Amino acid sequence: MTDKKPPPIQRDWWSKTLAGLLLGGVLALAVSGVFAQLIDGVPFGARRQLANWLVPPIWLGVLGTVYFFSSGLRAWLWLGGAAALLTAAFHLLRSA
Repeated sequence: MTDKKPPPIQRDWWSKTLAGLLLGGVLALAVSGVFAQLIDGVPFGARRQLANWLVPPIWLGVLGTVYFFSSGLRAWLWLGGAAALLTAAFHLLRSA
């Protein structure tokens, strides 16, 4: 019987996981905010609930797919860029 150790966790996994947790949360909130601004004709209570229900699936979707990036740096750059773009879109829609 051989005592075979499992392979160590790659350093990129930590970076990708943090990117998915932090930037995925920002991205999910930004998408939710843009969505809420775009469906302005819906009554406020329903719009608020729809926007709230949108956050967890987006966040978990980002967290689940973040491991497809080739490196942690790419995950941070792409998710950071997308989060910044959507946050700017939310602020532009809100001020209009």
